[in-house]
Amino acid sequence: MRYLSNAWKRCFTKVSDQPKFKKKGRDDSFTLDGSISVGFNQIKLPRIGWVKTFEILPDNINPKSVTISKKANRWFVSFKVERESQNTEKSVDVVGVDLGVKTLATLSTGEVFDGGKPYKKLESKLSRLQYLNRHKTKFSSNWKKAQLKIAKLHNKIADIRKDKLHKLTNYLAKNHSQIVIEDLNVSGMMSNHSYVACNVAKAVADMGFYEFRRQLEYKCELYGSELVVMDRWFPSSKTCSRCGAVKESLLLSERVIKLRTLQF
Repeated sequence: MRYLSNAWKRCFTKVSDQPKFKKKGRDDSFTLDGSISVGFNQIKLPRIGWVKTFEILPDNINPKSVTISKKANRWFVSFKVERESQNTEKSVDVVGVDLGVKTLATLSTGEVFDGGKPYKKLESKLSRLQYLNRHKTKFSSNWKKAQLKIAKLHNKIADIRKDKLHKLTNYLAKNHSQIVIEDLNVSGMMSNHSYVACNVAKAVADMGFYEFRRQLEYKCELYGSELVVMDRWFPSSKTCSRCGAVKESLLLSERVIKLRTLQF
């Protein structure tokens, strides 16, 4: 019911479309509330009983809820627990973060973080698997095997992307007192389907701009940092970092602003 309420709120605020009924085999997951029994390497599920896990489960915690989800051919358990914010020692007071498609993030301190581009690296392999699956009979054994291979590759791409984002957002939130980012129109970047813009949208999706901001918002609150979101129309690229002068027209190929010095 909570998920349904959240889905309708997203629909009414025009964030997403109307909620649909869940379909078996697509985003399989369920959430457990109330008293949940957790052992050393096992968890007790209703009507199923004790289920062993490959990893040791967290000890001395009282989870608010537990979500069981399926990705490809593997099942995962995630815990929802309450944590108090912990202020970490900050080495930098203020840092600006510029997101891009060539590199994931460029900091005002001069540090550059590569996004890995997992989809671009594995796109040809994914395209090959989808091509080989085009004529298989739907719901046949061979079709299911091919679908499983495709799902595993999609999951691998998502895991690489999330790993890069978690490492970057952890570093920013733990070591910087104030983090400044730009309010990017990610949905607008993804909506254009022309040939050139389609490649840009693919690169934006491969970097995960929306997920970067989502992770940074809750991690800044967790580690005692401040997140500042600048207006998307603020001329940050056109403004000189020394004198503050703004250049009216700036080409995409220009990386350094050259202003004429005035003589009096």
